[in-house]
Amino acid sequence: MKPEIPFLIKRISIVTVVLMLVLLLSIFIGISIGSTQSGIGSVFQSLFSREKIDSLTGTIIWRIRFPRVLMAALVGGTLSLGGLVFQALLRNPLAEPYILGISGGSAIGAIIGILLGFARFPGVCLMAFIGSIATLILILVVSSGQTILKQNSLLLSGVMVNAFCGAVIMFLVSMTQDARLHNIIFWLMGDLSMISLSQTGIVAATNLPCFVVLFWLSNRMNLLLMGKDMAQTMGLNFKAIMLTLLVVTSFMVSATVSHCGLLGFVGLVIPHLLRLILGPDHRVLVPACILGGGAYMVVCDMLARALPQQGEMPAGVITAMIGAPIFIFLLKRSK
Repeated sequence: MKPEIPFLIKRISIVTVVLMLVLLLSIFIGISIGSTQSGIGSVFQSLFSREKIDSLTGTIIWRIRFPRVLMAALVGGTLSLGGLVFQALLRNPLAEPYILGISGGSAIGAIIGILLGFARFPGVCLMAFIGSIATLILILVVSSGQTILKQNSLLLSGVMVNAFCGAVIMFLVSMTQDARLHNIIFWLMGDLSMISLSQTGIVAATNLPCFVVLFWLSNRMNLLLMGKDMAQTMGLNFKAIMLTLLVVTSFMVSATVSHCGLLGFVGLVIPHLLRLILGPDHRVLVPACILGGGAYMVVCDMLARALPQQGEMPAGVITAMIGAPIFIFLLKRSK
């Protein structure tokens, strides 16, 4: 065994344990905070006390808050990991699914699926995936399609395609009288308010295998940072790895968008922050982004519920308020 392997395993284990504890703490706080009086004491009583809580409080905690918090953790982990993959592919810290337009393409596909009367799963999810792949192809065509490593042209193409996707979404919404789309604007801003346990289970079943595949490919992502020629010299099948990473990432992002709408900048904030703390090794960053992104999204959703005096705001508003200034800062620093 190479001498660095035990150190790497130890490092991954420490990072995973620490961030898992952070995630569990955020989940506990997330299911404790809401508009009703059922707070931390009720959750403790439900978990550890022999005295049973009343049925209404139990329903609020375990049937409404718990699936929502779990979905927030899954969404945060997915989008954070998606941002990490795109940043490795483009070797650009500004890349992430929302900015590149992948999320917007998924949203177009999901809206078309809803208009056609498809079930949420698998119909709307499949249409969202088709939308994300179509958007990805369009970005590659607009950026000349010669190589994915043309960083600046690809990023600019993604921004333009993202703006076009936004226009298409507004067109679809304005042209339909379908009552099912009355709340589409709220959903597009990143809505976790209507999440059920079955939806959470579906997203977990589709995305967790993607997490495993991307962790398995994490060392290949390290090689991608060296550039195409150097990676191929070291025996990497560049085209196969690139295609696998793009398809797997687009699939898990589209599955997320089809259930929760657009949540921007999560894939920008968390990978950049963790890269500053933990370094560039993707074997460490992949599990860190899954757990750290999950905790971040749970906190953002909790703020979306707690900040308004009445009702709640979409979680995407919070992620955009945090992420957009960071994007501007990174953009200015990259110059």
